[in-house]
Amino acid sequence: MIINKRMQVDTMTIWNERFSGETYVYGKEANVFIKEKASLLEQGTVACFAEGEGRNAVFLAERGLTVTALDNADTGLEKASALAGDRGLEIDVKKMDLTLEAPERESFDHAIMVFGHVPKSSQAWMMRNILASVRPGGVVLLEVYSEDQLDYGTGGPPDAGLLYDPEDILTWIRDHHVLHFYYGEADRVEGEKHTGRCHLIQAAIRIQSSI
Repeated sequence: MIINKRMQVDTMTIWNERFSGETYVYGKEANVFIKEKASLLEQGTVACFAEGEGRNAVFLAERGLTVTALDNADTGLEKASALAGDRGLEIDVKKMDLTLEAPERESFDHAIMVFGHVPKSSQAWMMRNILASVRPGGVVLLEVYSEDQLDYGTGGPPDAGLLYDPEDILTWIRDHHVLHFYYGEADRVEGEKHTGRCHLIQAAIRIQSSI
């Protein structure tokens, strides 16, 4: 896989700048889908990929899970740690560029990714790594914007090359047990950047075996 190094640096700069202020850009409350499906994540370890400022990681830590938040923005991870501390919790944070780095295989009991938008050239590789990071029997929760989100303008990148195709996602998860899959409209009010009716893809997947 070929990655444009300039693009990598620019992306890291964008996210570091976005998370650099005092305001939590996407709010402090967990994503609605994660709240709805959190009961599928039985006690153990959970990796929160592309976690940003930590809202989902902290919510899962409040439920008693041992949480690792992964993101490529130092400023986001710093705010994730601060948010956990404000609530009397601890989470692990790890800087990771998911388009270049892969976590150790079968190193977590569960994983989530919410609005982790990367170029299409990296999406399949990243998704394989996320699925492979979870032990058999564990659950992966995923919510991302579909390509149709361009017609809504209520959040997410304004570039189809950074959005997701539902057929691609179904292809990537087909070797596992799909507990839930949704492609369509929803309402999201998450801080400054995700507000209003949107078009998204959701999946809950039970890992059947290593990939």
